[in-house]
Amino acid sequence: MPTKAKRWVLASRPEGKPRAENFRLEEIELPEIGEHEILIRTEHHSVDPGMRGRLSGDSYTSALPLGQTIDSAMVGVVEQSRNEKFKPGDRVTGGFGWVTHAISNGRGVQILPPEMYHGKLRPTAAIGVLGIPGLTSYFGLLDLGKPKEGDTVLISSAAGPVGATAGQIARMKGCRVVGIAGSKEKCDYVKGLGFDACFSYRGADLKAAIKEHCPEGVDIYFDNVGAEMLDAAILNMKEHGRIVVSGQVSEYNRADDELVGIRNVTRFITHRLRMEGLVVFDYFKQFREAQAEMAGWIHAGKLQYTEDVSEGIEGSAAAFIGLFEGENLGRRLIKVS
Repeated sequence: MPTKAKRWVLASRPEGKPRAENFRLEEIELPEIGEHEILIRTEHHSVDPGMRGRLSGDSYTSALPLGQTIDSAMVGVVEQSRNEKFKPGDRVTGGFGWVTHAISNGRGVQILPPEMYHGKLRPTAAIGVLGIPGLTSYFGLLDLGKPKEGDTVLISSAAGPVGATAGQIARMKGCRVVGIAGSKEKCDYVKGLGFDACFSYRGADLKAAIKEHCPEGVDIYFDNVGAEMLDAAILNMKEHGRIVVSGQVSEYNRADDELVGIRNVTRFITHRLRMEGLVVFDYFKQFREAQAEMAGWIHAGKLQYTEDVSEGIEGSAAAFIGLFEGENLGRRLIKVS
């Protein structure tokens, strides 16, 4: 029998911050599955700030066409299968977007091994701390930042899933870790994860605040924000400091003529700094090894993660918009079923 489903699509391209009218919730009917296909019922899907660029067409990947389903990762359950690799009841993850149900030929769909996802490690971790956010933290910090014991690591958007994970990994490597977040509540959360210090950027003189909390300078700046915060961090870097550009959330909603950029470029010469960005999919062949190591840290109690879960697919667009207002604490997910 055909399956009734719901999905969110891109109704119009946002200018500045996304608004409700840029999205549309549709009811659709999926056909019966064909040979080698499976029907997946979504349990949770993610909402991702990095998706913002694709909505207006200024991402490193192609623009999302109008009328297309909004992309995201999801965790779901196989309800029907005509594919020998999957059976009904298998819990899986894939990239099907903001949908209640999806049909797939199995390509890109991974079965979540029950022996890994138990206890402290919930299945939703597959699209969070063990998904793109966590892997970005892992490879960005370890491969680009190259932390050494005793380094001072500064992390912006420290209460988000990327920043919080990067900070905890840095602590495991023997670093002193300082976070920047948007409120006292978020700073308290970050310090509860083991960060040595954290301060709120709201109303702060960023250059002076970083100097206060990192008086000897910064060895690694893990940047999720960009703009003025990045510029202030540059002025506090030690010689041979490393800047990892993971995200630029403060720039995503700005028009080209509003972008701030960086001004303190001379510091790169005088302090022999290195700044490098990453696209985590470049490390695709190493994902499983990294996920296994991080899963071990979680089960051992060395790595914590937090999920910010909203109920019902009807709230997906509002949850996404709220990311740019700093509403979330941890990985933002939608519980669909």
